Amino acid sequence: MFGDLRRSRCVAYTAAFIGLITLGGWISVPFVPVPFTLQTFFVLLAAAVMKRDAVIPVTLYVALGALGLPVFHNGIAGFGVLLGPTGGYLLGFIPAALLAGLAYESGVAELRIAGLACAAVLILLCGMAWLMVSTGMAPAAAFILGMAVFLPGEAVKVGAVYLVGRQLP
Repeated sequence: MFGDLRRSRCVAYTAAFIGLITLGGWISVPFVPVPFTLQTFFVLLAAAVMKRDAVIPVTLYVALGALGLPVFHNGIAGFGVLLGPTGGYLLGFIPAALLAGLAYESGVAELRIAGLACAAVLILLCGMAWLMVSTGMAPAAAFILGMAVFLPGEAVKVGAVYLVGRQLP
């Protein structure tokens, strides 16, 4: 890595975003069936900063949590978390980071906003689908409880990430 600035930045950003996504799991508003946290804000921010490489810290975050490090919401950990009702959201972080990161490689503002919005919806869709599988919830109930209630908050997060991302080089 010595002398390779791009790789050094990637390693530093990876460590920083694993920490920020973990911190985002501690900043939450209790809600049923899953809490409203800032994890998705930091996943999307990683995409704005790291572009397609954002998939690296997000994948490592999920892997570290599955291996038992207390990085998930409120310090929970273990593979069982991925099998529970929030597992779909956590796994959805990975393709969402890639999607938003690819959109952020474009210099077009509309494409970046669309990429962030689609990534946020992708996380919710993964969460909603896994909520139906893991709990046996009906599709309409899973849509309301696992997706619709989170859309306004996700819209705010998308807007905030875009505004912060505009300030980045």
